Amino acid sequence: MTTDRFSEETATFTVQGKDAPDLDRGVAAIRNVLRTLPARPGVYRMTDAGGDVLYIGKARSLRSRVTNYTQVNRLSRRLQRMVSQTRDMTIVTTNSESEALLLEAQLIKRYRPPYNVLLRDDKSFPFIFLREDHDFPRISKHRGARIGKGSYYGPFASAGAVNTTLNALQKVFLLRSCTDSFFANRTRPCLLHQIKRCSAPCVGRITDAAYGELVADAKSFLSGRTQEAQKKLGTAMQAAAEARDFELAAVLRDRLRALTFIQGSQAINAEGSASDADIIAMACQAGVMCIQIFFIRGGQNWGHRAFFPGHTDGVSEDEVLTSFLAQLYEELPPPREILLDRTLDEATLLAEALSDKAGHRVGVKAPQRGPNRKLVDQAARNAVEALDRRQAESTTQGRLLTALADLFDLAEPPRRIEVYDNSHIMGSNALGAMIVAGPEGFIKNQYRKFNMNDARITPGDDLAMMKAMLSRRFARLEKEDPDRSAGDWPDLVLIDGGRGQLAAVNAALAELGVADVVIIGVSKGFDRDAGRETFHMPDGRELHLAPNDPVLFFLQRLRDEAHRFAIGAHRAKRSRAIAANPLDDVPGIGPARKKALLMHFGTSRAVRGATLADLENAPGISKAMARAIHGHFQSGG
Repeated sequence: MTTDRFSEETATFTVQGKDAPDLDRGVAAIRNVLRTLPARPGVYRMTDAGGDVLYIGKARSLRSRVTNYTQVNRLSRRLQRMVSQTRDMTIVTTNSESEALLLEAQLIKRYRPPYNVLLRDDKSFPFIFLREDHDFPRISKHRGARIGKGSYYGPFASAGAVNTTLNALQKVFLLRSCTDSFFANRTRPCLLHQIKRCSAPCVGRITDAAYGELVADAKSFLSGRTQEAQKKLGTAMQAAAEARDFELAAVLRDRLRALTFIQGSQAINAEGSASDADIIAMACQAGVMCIQIFFIRGGQNWGHRAFFPGHTDGVSEDEVLTSFLAQLYEELPPPREILLDRTLDEATLLAEALSDKAGHRVGVKAPQRGPNRKLVDQAARNAVEALDRRQAESTTQGRLLTALADLFDLAEPPRRIEVYDNSHIMGSNALGAMIVAGPEGFIKNQYRKFNMNDARITPGDDLAMMKAMLSRRFARLEKEDPDRSAGDWPDLVLIDGGRGQLAAVNAALAELGVADVVIIGVSKGFDRDAGRETFHMPDGRELHLAPNDPVLFFLQRLRDEAHRFAIGAHRAKRSRAIAANPLDDVPGIGPARKKALLMHFGTSRAVRGATLADLENAPGISKAMARAIHGHFQSGG
């Protein structure tokens, strides 16, 4: 198997002998690999007996690096535990160590191994996208792959940061933000034009040349040439005032004010000299690490974000930061400069790898003095403050989980809480939802939705829906993690409902042979008032908490989050159902035929009720297709 940049040589070895100690078996597996391992750069993957990836590493010399794992007395306890679980290895050779670094980051992002440092917050970063494949380019927020034709400006640290900037940019440059279909069907200006946030090119309120000038000004500003736009607006405002066109002068004044707002909100440090850089600093306290990043592009601050990388126990700060940066820039385009609060051992290698990826020189530096050092110090202060806030929240969360364990008679504070709810309207578009919470708050990448399409469930039967949802969930857990080693089994389950729902769920789990999961029903009180909830225990007891009890507030937050997620998923499903067309389900009907049928009959309901003769007379529909359509609807399709 080969790729454009990496050559892969895969060898899998399995050690026999179940009676051998786990550590010896792991070392034996690694030694088997060493027999044919080259002294070349590359990446290695360690996998356990079930084929799951335990660890992904890179090396300048694969033979030398992997040999270290056979010297178990020199390994930390964390690495000894990893070796004891290792049964197979996969080797990928590369042309250089920098290529190995990039490949390592790709594979970590794909497999998320438990012994690698992980970038927990892997949500994509937003960009501002200025399209260039339309006569009147559109400006919008963009996430995901950057494949559209146009200019991308970012990354921004959050959706809030990009939304604030977009709103101000609309006031300054009056560029359209509507979709092409909305643009093409306008006959009069929309509200955005009325509130002076769009120049209304859709109805000809601005010429192509004038709009093109606005686009050029916006691109100049977003590229960092802010003074040009400011000077141009100031000159135009002065000219309008001198010509006694005070209405135009007021409009230009408002646009200039919006431009000043953007510049003010994006000023991280007036003395900073970095124009295209990421400012990164790390703080560590009690084994928890925080990495703070400021995104500077074109001399403008496009926000900052704190990250708390996972799986850092027993890993040095230098290794954590290096691995974090490699994973971060696997998704983001690297800037010209990466300014750090410390010198990394692999800074040169990282710079080389990122330069190859970006197609331009990327510097990885730790400034010691001057304006850039002030920027790094500011990021370091923010990292410490973010870590302090995180620690305070974790302490509070820990106390709540301890109190929760006491309330529900749990052996220890729960590390994984699952909350279930369902949503429907009179039984239609029924959907179940599961949210997950732990010591560090909600774990949103573990949320799940359950479509309730089982014909055996009576529409609107909440008990049957809850039973079906929990049956599916725990049947899958029994299949995928029967020994409960992956951490996916909940310590506590909360369901929305009272005695009936609790009895139905307990019956479902009894059928699966699951009897040791604590399940609590949460029903609303009199008049469905918050604060009067009843908690139904497995042994039949009912508990009530004081309206000002912090544990009650915590449980209400869990229930409300489950309700929010369920309602949102239900609404999305309902919207898709409303937008669905019965013709979509007819075999052989593509966009062209569907359009011809709708143009001829007017609505899909008319197509459904049409006779065979009427269908045969429709333009573009053959007799065979007419029979297929008629048969589909007559059979109940």
